[in-house]
Amino acid sequence: MKKPYFKPSKDDPPPLRTMVSRNIRFHEVDMLRIVWHGHYAGFFEDARIRLGTEYKIGYLDLYTHGILTPIKTVYVDYIQPLRFMEKITIEGILHYSPAARINSEYVIRNEGGDVAATGFTVQMMLDMEWQLYLTQPEYYRDFCRRWRAGEL
Repeated sequence: MKKPYFKPSKDDPPPLRTMVSRNIRFHEVDMLRIVWHGHYAGFFEDARIRLGTEYKIGYLDLYTHGILTPIKTVYVDYIQPLRFMEKITIEGILHYSPAARINSEYVIRNEGGDVAATGFTVQMMLDMEWQLYLTQPEYYRDFCRRWRAGEL
């Protein structure tokens, strides 16, 4: 078993999850006829946008509340290649953190259900002047309170 990307504490609520399905497009494959490694960050984004939409913590939701959330870290473990027109599913998993950050994990499966790649992103939280939040801003703190209370 692989080591978890984010180690939960015993009091953390369970992760929030979503799934996105799509086909590999022609412009995403390279001369070896497999998905170019740089496109995996975009696949992660597909799931991250779905998570944000489902739980009202998407880029625009946070922006409306004065929170910028640029990506700080992207990490990918490539397991097996994906090919043109192959149907994939991307599972997005949001992990709880008491910090002013968003920890998301991803599992990409090929059309046979085999894991093709896994990875994670970390987003930091900045105010509208691009200053780092040291604690969770109010809107995100309220989201985390509802998550911990099982209201999501």
